[in-house]
This record gives sequence, structure tokens and C-alpha cells, in this order.
Amino acid sequence: MSPAVRRAAPPTRVVDISLDGVRLPVATARLEALSLSVLRALRVPKAMLSVTFVTSRRMATLNKRHLGHSGPTDVITFALGTDPVNGVTGDIYICPDVARAQAKSHGVGVREELARLVVHGTLHACGFEHPEDERRTSSPMWRRQEQLLQRFWITPTPGA
Repeated sequence: MSPAVRRAAPPTRVVDISLDGVRLPVATARLEALSLSVLRALRVPKAMLSVTFVTSRRMATLNKRHLGHSGPTDVITFALGTDPVNGVTGDIYICPDVARAQAKSHGVGVREELARLVVHGTLHACGFEHPEDERRTSSPMWRRQEQLLQRFWITPTPGA
């Protein structure tokens, strides 16, 4: 190969999952693979995401400090960068206690709800947004989230 012909660098996507004082009913490796699948599906060539599962207390502190809301929430995403040079960078915090309550109220399993929150946080890190009112669950972001969840979690494609 001549020096003038260069191959494109392979995509670099890193997702780091950590547990901060909580236990999960699903393997962290499976949730990491889910986030990576979402990044590939969105054609994000470079990404560095951290996903931390936290206690209700820690989530309530994050929610108050950064969003001005009281109590814990399900997921908070800090999108730190979405540019073509440095790629997508973000920190995602998920509260399993809130996910359990939501799963029960929505009639789904807790593993599915945790997966939904991983997809949701990954989409936010990539710059997706949704309204905060009743239109949230009919928004393009929500529809994309459910499509990706169906594709990679509920009926996973081998090798996806």
C-alpha cells in the first residue's frame, strides 16, 4: 500500500459500567454490550461513556445539585461532547431502585427497565432530546429508544 493510501481508523467505542453501592439482576457486560450496540446502530465512530448505577440517595443528590429537582430519578445523563473529532463523551447515572418501581408500574421486568434506561441514557449522550411533558413517550427519541431496545434486548440479533 502506498503512503498516500491510508485506511480509516477503526471505530473506538468504550463503555464502562460501574456499580456504586448497588446490585443488579443483570450482568454488567450485557448492559455494556447493549450500549455499544446502540452506538454502532447510530453510527457513532468514537465514544467514551461511563454508566454508573447508584443508590437512591446518591441519585437524589445528583438530581438536586444538577437539575434542581427533589428526590431520586431514573436516569441522569451528562453529555460532555458530541463532536466529529472527539466523538461522544458522557456520564450516565441510573438508579436501580427507581427502575424497579417503574418496571412494576409499567408491567415489565426490571431487567428490561434497566436496559431501557441504558438505551435512554446512551441516546441522550449522543445528543437526542425529548419533551418533558406528556409528549415524552410519543417523541422521536422515545420511539427510537423502543426500537433499539426491541432490536438489541428483547429480540437480540446474533452478532449485533
